[in-house]
Amino acid sequence: MVPTGFEGDVWAFPLEREFDVRRFTGRCRNARYLNRGARFCVASAMAAVKGAEPAGHMWERAGLFVGAGPNLDIGNEFPEIRSGAIDSKSLSALWILKFLPNTAASVIADLAGIHGENATIGTACAASLQAIGEAFRKIRHGDLDVALAGGGDSRLSPGGILAYRKAQALQTEEPGRGQEYSPFSAARAGFVPGEGGAFVVLENLEHARSRGTRIIAEICGYGASMDGYNMTAPDPSGRWAEAAVRSALNESGMAPARVDVVCAHGTGTVLNDAMEADLIARVFGEHRPMVTALKSRIGHLAAACGAVELSIGLACMEHGYVPEIRHLEEPCRAGIDFVLAPRSAQVSTMLIQNFGFGGQNSALVVNKWEN
Repeated sequence: MVPTGFEGDVWAFPLEREFDVRRFTGRCRNARYLNRGARFCVASAMAAVKGAEPAGHMWERAGLFVGAGPNLDIGNEFPEIRSGAIDSKSLSALWILKFLPNTAASVIADLAGIHGENATIGTACAASLQAIGEAFRKIRHGDLDVALAGGGDSRLSPGGILAYRKAQALQTEEPGRGQEYSPFSAARAGFVPGEGGAFVVLENLEHARSRGTRIIAEICGYGASMDGYNMTAPDPSGRWAEAAVRSALNESGMAPARVDVVCAHGTGTVLNDAMEADLIARVFGEHRPMVTALKSRIGHLAAACGAVELSIGLACMEHGYVPEIRHLEEPCRAGIDFVLAPRSAQVSTMLIQNFGFGGQNSALVVNKWEN
C-alpha cells in the first residue's frame, strides 16, 4: 500500500484560488470538466500512480475506487441564475460533468489507463475510507491484483460553507463554547472545513513482491454500516457505528487490545464526539489505545477525510509519531487516552473510523508492514 504527500511521498496542496491540476496530470483535455473537489481527487490519484512506479501493463486490469462528494459551488458555476433558469450563452455544453459523481474517476481512468472493476462511492464523510475498504475486499477475495483507491473533496466555496452553516455543523463563536477548533473538547462547537485528496495503491502480497515495490502497511480488516436513524445526526447509542468498528476488528482477527492508535472521526460537533467517545470506551474497555483526531490539524475534508487521514496516519506510523489533538485541554469524556501532546511511539496497529451524514459508518484496521 503506497500513500501519497507526506515526507516526499504525500503532496501538500496549498490553498489557491484556482488549484492547477495539470501540475500533477500534465496535459489533460478533460480538466475543464473537473470541479474543485474533483481536481484534488485527480491530482492525488495521479501522484499515487507516479509514486507506485508501475511495471509493464499493471494498470490495465487494475481496479479504481473513488470516494467523491457533491459539487456545492453553485454560485460560481451558475452566477446568473434568475427564476430558476440557468441557461446562458456562457454555459458550457457539458456543464453536467462538473456535477456527475463519477467524472473524477473517468478522468483518472483515462489518464492512468485503468480498465478494471471500479466504483464511485458517495457516502458523505465515510466515502473515501469505504472506497479503500471495498478495494481491499476485491483484492482479498481474488477479484483484483491491484487497485487504486481514495478520494478528494472541497467544500471551501460559498455554497459549501452555507450548507454546513445552515446544518449548524460549523465551528461558531457561541457563548459558553470554545473559540478554537478542538475535537473531543468539552467546549467543542463544530468543525472547520478543509479540502484535499489522497489515494493509496493496494496490491496482493504476491503481486507487490513480484515487482519489488516498497510495502508500507497491510490492511487487515474493514467494516461498514448504516445507522438508519437521522439524515445529519448520528444515532446517539452508537450501535451501528460500533458494528462497523467491530466488523473491521473481527475481519482482522485481532482483539481490540492489539490496537495502538485510533484515528478518530473527531469532527468537533457536539453529537458526533459524544457518540464516538462512548463507542471507543465500549469497544476497548480497560485497554486504552492512543486516540488522535487529525481533523484538528487539517480541517474536515468531507468525502476525502478517510483517505487523507489514513495517508497521514501511515506516515506518522512509519516515523513513530502520534500527533496531538490541537487545542484539547478539557476532554469531553474521562477514561480515554486522548493525545494531548505529541508523542514518540512505536505503532504497529491503527484503527481509522469515519462517520458521515446519512448515518454512514466505516472503519479500517491497518498493520505496519514488518518483513
